Amino acid sequence: MTPEETAELLGTGGPFADLPGFAPRAPQQQMASAVADAYERASSLIVEAGTGTGKTYAYLVPALMSGKRTLVSTGTRTLQDQLFHRDLPRVRDALRAPARVALLKGRANYLCLYRMKRARGLPALRWAWDRLRAIEDWARRTVAGEIAEMGEFGGEDALVRQITSTADNCLGSRCDDFEKCFVAQARRRAQGADLVVVNHHLLLSDFVLKDQGFGQILSGSDAIIVDEAHQLPELAAQFFGRRVSTRQLQELARDVQAASQLHGDLANVTEAAQVFSGDVTRFEMLFSGQPQRQPLQGFLADRERHATAGQVGESLAALRHLLSPLEERNAEFSSALERAVGLCERWQHVLDAQENDDGREVRWVEALQRGGSLNATPIEVASDFQRMRETYPGTWLFTSATLAVGDDFSHFSQSLGLDDAQQLRLDSPFDYATQARLYLPRGLPEPNDPSYSNAVAAAALPVIEAAGGGAFVLCTSYRALRQIAERLRAQLDLKVLVHGEDSRSALLDAFAEDGNAVLVGTSSFWEGVDVKGSALRVVIIDRLPFAAPGDPVFEAKLDAVRRRGGTPFFELQLPEAIVMLRQGCGRLIRDPDDRGLLMLCDPRIVSKSYGRRVVTSLPKMTVVRELEAVKGFLATL
Repeated sequence: MTPEETAELLGTGGPFADLPGFAPRAPQQQMASAVADAYERASSLIVEAGTGTGKTYAYLVPALMSGKRTLVSTGTRTLQDQLFHRDLPRVRDALRAPARVALLKGRANYLCLYRMKRARGLPALRWAWDRLRAIEDWARRTVAGEIAEMGEFGGEDALVRQITSTADNCLGSRCDDFEKCFVAQARRRAQGADLVVVNHHLLLSDFVLKDQGFGQILSGSDAIIVDEAHQLPELAAQFFGRRVSTRQLQELARDVQAASQLHGDLANVTEAAQVFSGDVTRFEMLFSGQPQRQPLQGFLADRERHATAGQVGESLAALRHLLSPLEERNAEFSSALERAVGLCERWQHVLDAQENDDGREVRWVEALQRGGSLNATPIEVASDFQRMRETYPGTWLFTSATLAVGDDFSHFSQSLGLDDAQQLRLDSPFDYATQARLYLPRGLPEPNDPSYSNAVAAAALPVIEAAGGGAFVLCTSYRALRQIAERLRAQLDLKVLVHGEDSRSALLDAFAEDGNAVLVGTSSFWEGVDVKGSALRVVIIDRLPFAAPGDPVFEAKLDAVRRRGGTPFFELQLPEAIVMLRQGCGRLIRDPDDRGLLMLCDPRIVSKSYGRRVVTSLPKMTVVRELEAVKGFLATL
């Protein structure tokens, strides 16, 4: 089937024409044709498809009609489920395509039968025995073994960790339950499918495991489609680097103790695991009160932290030494030794900065809810990602609603080494000039003014009141969120929902159900949120989302640009802020019938020379500067 014929399938005479809610769209057909051409030529393609293009159908149609094995990667598990359970069945049914399809998630999403049985014997889990009995009953009935099937139970993290496996603690083919393993079954289904839906974490981890001889999902794929591709560069940096968390260390200590206590002759191993756990506990406490992210060198400048880190390394090495003779004793000890060896290697790599520092990595620590992590992250991932594409040649499609800055894809393409990829930018089919207004308020102070967040709240209040609610207020920091939310709650007679006070899904459900609520959120609400209709008619953004200063990874990237004679602001800081801003703006118009107001509060959009570049990167909306004009437009909604 030619690219032109593929596009016609999405036209007025195609099999989708009579489906409820479907309307032929020229940009969608153009994208489908370009994707089909990439399949024919086994080439790489970057497509920015504006909101409303229908990019999911535009890549699923050529994928299913190609007869080639395709891997589709999405940004989140929620998008995975939406794609697999809603979009894919509709497209496959309309095309009457016989393709075999499979959904594959990370192993933490599936019950581990071995660890479930093991949990029953752990005295520390006596409090959960009633729940474990219910899980065992469910395990006999479930087909997929997805933890999410148990609904609310999914939030019980302490127990979930005990009955699911990780790449570290999975026993693999040595496990007595391997033939019945839900992860293994899901992977076997994926290997036999024509189209497999995964997420970016799984896609990248599979390649990293392949490097170590374990990956299997990518093997045999003719095409890889990366949706929500704007997330990939940052995620790739995580996976191509090294990381050791105190949680990983503690879980090794707990698993070794549990295994050794089953054998009366291993008191020395039990004791070594307890000593190791105690050292890690002391190290965990030293993260308390620390900045969330900071350079490793600064963190270890403190004498106590440096000494304790050294002690952790020594007790980890001692535990590894004691586990070595037990490798053949059983699968659990063999797995524990592998984990100890891997953790020792990563620990040494991150901490021995002088030996391993070739200028391509930045070493940093992150404080977590309990303890923290030590990281060595590559500053650039283009060469690593190029190696990934070379390992799995064929069609590569990268698509998102936000990949370019204006018409320029270089920020995205250079970050992943995609210089050979074809590029296509498709504007949204929505009529933004009619459906939306862009409000740039006058009189706000500079964003570095201490009163700025209060000024934003004061400027937002009359807009929200004129709209009667139905507003997202997107903030660039938790501090701004707290200040703005407090002011809005004090002065509005509307329901004000605040990020952090409930789960993301619960807040979104409450917002949509109310119809006139106000939701104040930070980063996770800037993308992946789809509220159609009048429940969301105003989006207010407090300031341009420049990366916060002081993040060690971002600072290292800025330094790298400076070293090669570039301009960090225009090459990195501004493009990243524009992409993030466009994601936030994309929450407003989600449907051809939607209408709404976008309010950008940052005065730099008007006062700085780069402000024009910001505005021209957004959909073409009528700009208003006066509050009365805003009220007049909102009255028409």
